[in-house]
Amino acid sequence: MPEGHTLHRLARRQQRYFGGQRVRVSSPQGRFSQEAGLLDGLVFRRAEAWGKHLIHRYTPGRRGPVDGGYMVHVHLGIYGAFSEEPIPMASPVGQVRIRIEGSDVGTDLRGPAACELYTPADLDALVARLGPDPLRSDADPERAWRAISTSRRAIGALVMDQKVLAGVGNVYRAEVLFRAGIDPHRPGTTITRTEFDDLWADLLLLMPIGVRRGKMHVIRPGDDHGAPSYAADRPRTYVYRRAREPCRVCGTPIVWQEMEARNLFWCPTCQS
Repeated sequence: MPEGHTLHRLARRQQRYFGGQRVRVSSPQGRFSQEAGLLDGLVFRRAEAWGKHLIHRYTPGRRGPVDGGYMVHVHLGIYGAFSEEPIPMASPVGQVRIRIEGSDVGTDLRGPAACELYTPADLDALVARLGPDPLRSDADPERAWRAISTSRRAIGALVMDQKVLAGVGNVYRAEVLFRAGIDPHRPGTTITRTEFDDLWADLLLLMPIGVRRGKMHVIRPGDDHGAPSYAADRPRTYVYRRAREPCRVCGTPIVWQEMEARNLFWCPTCQS
């Protein structure tokens, strides 16, 4: 499932392609046809992300309040993806839930976990159940600190919980805990305020890099050598998907286990 930086990068890209334009909206698959009919011919005003959720806003005109039209909520889930191509677009291939066509570029959405019209109340409810998103300027880290400091759950689970920190997935979870030297099994109640502040600051450092580059870069320059990444098209990681390989810092074999049904990787020496 894409992590938060992917959704923020996607929102910026779609804002650049469609923002301020009257767009054609359709549902070649048919599952979004009624909603697409309401959106077709409206102005695409804004694309924005909250964690792993994407919101499109449409209004009748280019002026006036951006909240005065329709909203579409997209959650990609495991299989969802957008593809882009120049205008005129070719005939749809596969199960295209929604097609958006601007003046120069069009995009197709396939396989999302959710693609639905939203009301302001729906958006308020979504934001209320999400933790702060480090990639949003309105994020309040105090909410995450309160959730972590009062919980006996393992910090490795808390960091990935979207109700605690929105947008943080498995890779960022593994890597920021390694960079902080924190054992992922420690209860949230044992995390000090200084440790939390350092974690938050590291997310503020690393996640915007993912937005800019389209890939997560988590290795400090002095450690960016040695064994290649877990995949040919990915930068190196410290621990993620490196089970039984030597730690890039101390040489101890990286350990793997499941934590709350998700793969967890850590160094038992550096994160002791």
